[in-house]
Amino acid sequence: MSTRHDTIRAVLWQDDRLQLLDQRILPHRHVYLSYEEPAAVAQAIRDMVVRGAPAIGVTAAYGVVLAGRQRYRSAGAAWRDQIKEDIARLAASRPTAVNLFWALERMERLIAGLGAGDPEAALLAEARAIHDEDIAANYRMGELGAALIEGEGGAVLTHCNTGSLATGGYGTALGVIRSAYAAGRISHVYADETRPWLQGARLTAWELVQDQIPVTLLADGAAAHLMKQGQVKWVIVGSDRIAANGDVANKIGTYSAAVNARYHGVKFMVVAPTSTVDMSLASGELIPIENRSPDEVLALGGQRVAAEGAAGWNPAFDVTPAVLIDAIVTERGVVFNPTPEKMAAMMKNT
Repeated sequence: MSTRHDTIRAVLWQDDRLQLLDQRILPHRHVYLSYEEPAAVAQAIRDMVVRGAPAIGVTAAYGVVLAGRQRYRSAGAAWRDQIKEDIARLAASRPTAVNLFWALERMERLIAGLGAGDPEAALLAEARAIHDEDIAANYRMGELGAALIEGEGGAVLTHCNTGSLATGGYGTALGVIRSAYAAGRISHVYADETRPWLQGARLTAWELVQDQIPVTLLADGAAAHLMKQGQVKWVIVGSDRIAANGDVANKIGTYSAAVNARYHGVKFMVVAPTSTVDMSLASGELIPIENRSPDEVLALGGQRVAAEGAAGWNPAFDVTPAVLIDAIVTERGVVFNPTPEKMAAMMKNT
């Protein structure tokens, strides 16, 4: 596939260390931060230097590499016992993104089979495999999702950021958008600003501009009015966790977009790798929802915008019920109108 619309990487392993593109200061500054300490990687995830479920998983895997290096140098053959503390710290960094736990569990399985010698090479190979597999999955999902968009030209709406910045590369929902644009199936993208962190304004708009895909930003509350104008073919979003019945947890505001899409006859597509699917949870009601600081709602860019004395409520995610979803696209295939039976069948598909 052409890389014309795939120029950005948020997570890199370079010079024997982890490099993260600091997403808190985009689009104004383009700065990579270097990490050699696993505790600092966990803090970077918590502080949203890196965000997006797949990217968090990839980052955590590299964090385990750094932990293995550090523990072996300080404890020698006892590294396997001591690294458990680092993995627990990484696991506690964000509660909703299941890819984080999936990646850490995969690294733990590898660790269980290693001896007492230096683990770094084996850990790094596994982390790189997780990273490469994520990018390959995103390209596959891009093809599958783009194929669902009929006709030529027209526009789609997306919410939050689901592109290269949120993944190992290329993107989930934004990967579909990249593929659809390259194929001529869409000609324009509308992006919700995505309060309170403004991932749509700061990150999605920036990615699309970098890759020369036309983008128009709108306030989150303007989306229903846009759909009413008949300007949107599909709403295409990502996910941080998908339950066994097809309920989807994603950035706050996704549920509103789904309700509005159903009312206006606009199709709704969720794009995520199977590492985002949590078959242990029967429904979205069981997905833990991260509540972040009220200050993120009460202030903007460090400047208070709300009246003093006002309280803030800041859930980072909401849950969209499966009944509002027309298609879930994974690297294993497409689930139309998801049900528990269809989700189970897809997860068994190899």
